[in-house]
Amino acid sequence: MYKHILVPTDGSKLSLKAVKEAAALARACKAKVTALYVIEPYLPRIADESLIPASLARDQAEYKKNSEKIASDALAKVGKGLVASKVKYAGEFVTDAMPWRGILDTARKRKCDLIVMASHGRGGLAGVILGSETHKVLAHSKTPVLVCR
Repeated sequence: MYKHILVPTDGSKLSLKAVKEAAALARACKAKVTALYVIEPYLPRIADESLIPASLARDQAEYKKNSEKIASDALAKVGKGLVASKVKYAGEFVTDAMPWRGILDTARKRKCDLIVMASHGRGGLAGVILGSETHKVLAHSKTPVLVCR
C-alpha cells in the first residue's frame, strides 16, 4: 500500500480536513507523512527610479521572514493533527512561483507515493479565472492524488 504521503497545506481549515484523511490512511498503511507549505517568491514592488535599493533588500528580507513564519504556523497546525493521530511526519516549506509545481517537485524528491490535498471546489468562471492548484496537480501528477472536500 502507501508508504509515504504528501499533504500540501495552505493553512486553511479545509486543508486540515485533508490532514485528517492523510492521517487515517497513514495509520492504516503504516506510512509516513510529509506536510508541505509552498511559499510564493518575493516580487519587488514596481516603483520609479526613486526607489532606494536598501529598502528593496529590507522588503525582501521582511517578506522572507513573514512568509516563513506563516508557513511554520500552518505546518504546526498540521503537525498537531498528525501527532494526535500517532503518525510519523515531517514538515517542510519550499519556495516556488507555481505552488502546484512545488508540490509535485517535493513529491518526486521525497519519493511520495500519494498526495492528499484539499480542494476549495471553485467551479465555473471563478475556477477558470483563479485557477486551481489542485486541478493543476491532478493534470500534471504521475503520483496518485486523493482530493478532499
